[in-house]
Amino acid sequence: MVLDVPPIQFAVGVLAVGATLLGLYIGYLAYRAMRRHEDPSMWYLAVGLILLTAVTYTTSFVGTVLISLRLLTLPQQDWFWLAVHVFQFAGLGLIAYALHRRP
Repeated sequence: MVLDVPPIQFAVGVLAVGATLLGLYIGYLAYRAMRRHEDPSMWYLAVGLILLTAVTYTTSFVGTVLISLRLLTLPQQDWFWLAVHVFQFAGLGLIAYALHRRP
């Protein structure tokens, strides 16, 4: 066990952090492309990717930690998971808008 955490939970945490960092990197690349080509669609793509990956994974990770520490009640957990799904939906919506937007 690493830091008194079972290996599977440690692996899940490492993958969540990796996905967050990769999402931020992809969002940054989309932002750079937007600045270079002055295409507003790239802004929607960048924000959508950051919401879908970095914000969602970070919120989910914080929620999991708070739940494991028993700092959230059951109703609070429901609101937390609703927020995660709202971020996912908003990110996907922005990505879809970026792909279908006409200049």
